[in-house]
Amino acid sequence: MSSTNPAGPTAGAGPDEGARPAGGPLARLTAVIGSGIARVTDNALGPYQSAIVRIGFAGTWLLFLLREFPHRRELYGPDGPWSWDLAHELIASNGAFTTLMWSDGMVWFEIVYALAVLSSLMLLLGWRTRTASVLFMVGVLSLQNRSVFMGDGGDNVIHLMAIYLVFLRCGQVWSLDARRERRTRERLEREGLEREGLEREAAARADRVGPLLWCALGFVLLVATFGGLIPGGFGGGWLTIFWGLWVVHGVWWAVHRIESDIRPRVLLDIVGNFAHNAALVVIMAEACLIYATAGWYKIQGSRWQDGTAVYYPLHLDYFSPWPALSDLMTSSGTMVMLVTYGTVIAQVAFPFTLFNRRVKNVLLAVMMTEHAAIALVLGLPFFSLAMIAADAVFLPTSFLKRLGGWASRARDGVVRRVPLGRGRSRPGRSEKGAPSPEKETAEQAHVGFTA
Repeated sequence: MSSTNPAGPTAGAGPDEGARPAGGPLARLTAVIGSGIARVTDNALGPYQSAIVRIGFAGTWLLFLLREFPHRRELYGPDGPWSWDLAHELIASNGAFTTLMWSDGMVWFEIVYALAVLSSLMLLLGWRTRTASVLFMVGVLSLQNRSVFMGDGGDNVIHLMAIYLVFLRCGQVWSLDARRERRTRERLEREGLEREGLEREAAARADRVGPLLWCALGFVLLVATFGGLIPGGFGGGWLTIFWGLWVVHGVWWAVHRIESDIRPRVLLDIVGNFAHNAALVVIMAEACLIYATAGWYKIQGSRWQDGTAVYYPLHLDYFSPWPALSDLMTSSGTMVMLVTYGTVIAQVAFPFTLFNRRVKNVLLAVMMTEHAAIALVLGLPFFSLAMIAADAVFLPTSFLKRLGGWASRARDGVVRRVPLGRGRSRPGRSEKGAPSPEKETAEQAHVGFTA
């Protein structure tokens, strides 16, 4: 975002134009703090980063559920080795949340699994993103807490990120919600409505499904509350969290339809932006913590110290889907040593490279390439996809915009090759003067991370 500096040499005329602001260092510190507070409350930063994180984790979990669909009952259902009684005993002691403890029937398990798949698809497409993020969290927690031993490091990352996504405004771009809002706004502009009430009119006309979802989920939550199905009670447990989310969503919907006073809407926008930006920082810190702890623990291992650690997993049958490829990679001792030491160096150094944009981008590409190699060589695709999705929060905004442009052109190329039926028109050409789907508002063009 470009801005002029009022303290610069061309800001004004007079003998004191180069003097420091009144108050000295304290005034400058106050100005910096005020500018920082305004930045984290005025806008939901990183719209493209939050969108790619949403797409990455929703897509990873959806692909995992679809791949394991034939084995779902052995992994998380009544046919698994971790029986319902054992799971009930464990959850009673640790207070974890899972809807699969509401019943041990096969029908209920199939319903929960289907809803987990549906909520992942909703979040991936960005349809009713706020509701979909909560349902996505419920699906992830329900399945993973049912069978705690059926996971790996990737599942732990998805578990945490599913909670963080609830607080992100991750549907600002690359979502059906954003497209719906844009089309509604364009239609109202063509109808000649006043600009001041444009957003409220757009929401009032477009939002029909939202209140129905809110009422339906409220009824389910009410039944679960009186049935004693959610652990923790109202003293800060899961019951408080779910009721709090339900009330906040209802208040948000109602306040944005108040025409007489804009202050409640401004206050909610400030709180929502702050929660989004705080969650984004937590996701970044989580990714840095994962790499830092992994790297420093590796340093303490003797096999990592002598440069042979990578050799051993490549010769385990469980982690060798392509034995010939594993043999090729381990045929050179120098290669094994370089990969071993390179992995440790990259993981330890990654958090420190965030202060330099170019070094960070290079190391980020190295980390993502490494995870892609792990997916191929060690046969851990979902672990790698989860880590790549976590790394995506550090991708530059300029690259993500280009990525969105490439995806849009690829989509248009596919659409042009698909025969259209009667009455259908190609996207972006249905109405004269309508902007292209990738056209951005001025605000979206200037928010996000430039590094």
